[in-house]
Amino acid sequence: MKTSLLILIKLVVFILCLVFIMIGQKTAGKLELGIMLLGLTGLLWLLYDYNRKYV
Repeated sequence: MKTSLLILIKLVVFILCLVFIMIGQKTAGKLELGIMLLGLTGLLWLLYDYNRKYV
């Protein structure tokens, strides 16, 4: 139960981060750059969390 819930949460975070990046790309500005950086940070955190068990 715990594993499937964790996978679901990570999937939702992944989709949300992709949406942030896509929304930020539509226009140029400091706010949009911040939104894209937030999405990138989320994706990098997910990648770190995935690779953490192999280090």
